[in-house]
Amino acid sequence: MSDQKFALLGRPRRIWAVGAIHGDAGRLAALHEDIGARFQAGDRLVYLGNMVGRGALVRETLDELLYFRRHVMAKPSVLASDIVYLRGGQEEMWQKLLQLQFAPNPLDVLNWMIGQGVEATLAAYGGTAAYGIAAARDGAVSLARWTNDLRAAMRNAPGHGALFSALRRAAYTSDAQGQPTDMLFVNAGLDTAKPLHMQADIFWGGGNSFPRIDQPYGSVRRIVRGYDPTHGQGPHLTDFTASLDGGAGFGGRLVCGCFAPDGALLEMTEA
Repeated sequence: MSDQKFALLGRPRRIWAVGAIHGDAGRLAALHEDIGARFQAGDRLVYLGNMVGRGALVRETLDELLYFRRHVMAKPSVLASDIVYLRGGQEEMWQKLLQLQFAPNPLDVLNWMIGQGVEATLAAYGGTAAYGIAAARDGAVSLARWTNDLRAAMRNAPGHGALFSALRRAAYTSDAQGQPTDMLFVNAGLDTAKPLHMQADIFWGGGNSFPRIDQPYGSVRRIVRGYDPTHGQGPHLTDFTASLDGGAGFGGRLVCGCFAPDGALLEMTEA
């Protein structure tokens, strides 16, 4: 398995896992204040995707993520690899939007994305849905010009392009050979009948089957996700899973779970 797709967490002291943020920069800053006071060398911090989209403060959310990364890395013995960002449905949608000129039916795709909350991320980089729709109707050349402008705006925001490039599909605690053991962190879902390298977009698009997981996934004792597409139960824990979506970006709260490396939930905090 390529570490360019998956983040190997080793055997950390604790893992702090942050649920879907959806552009709620205020709650993220409040949560960071709590985590920052207690994060120690040997800990890991995993953001479970859907950091952008929906909420109005996407740019501020990314700036807060980057600021907190610098803050945490200033602590003694904390490494860059201790902080992990997962790709969620919103991040995947944004990357697809930046290549919209290659879609066979770009107007239909864009309208679907708008319904899924991409307008907030568009606004963060000076774009509008109306301009994108007009460009899609005008043809591939106009659409390419529009997406290139958005890409340039993202790259001109310090650190934003690098953060999107650093996204991983999933993260897991690992043994000395780098194989998954005990804990797996995903955005929304997992097909327990498939190995990790065959999950692809199931990580962010297969969330509806997540509540039916009722047994370990190989050597993984607990699977943790950050986004619940049904917005049904809120944060909850089962014998084999944990869901940390508190509804941030939809008027709810932002949730962080702190786990021991064997999968035990040590605490759950909200902002």
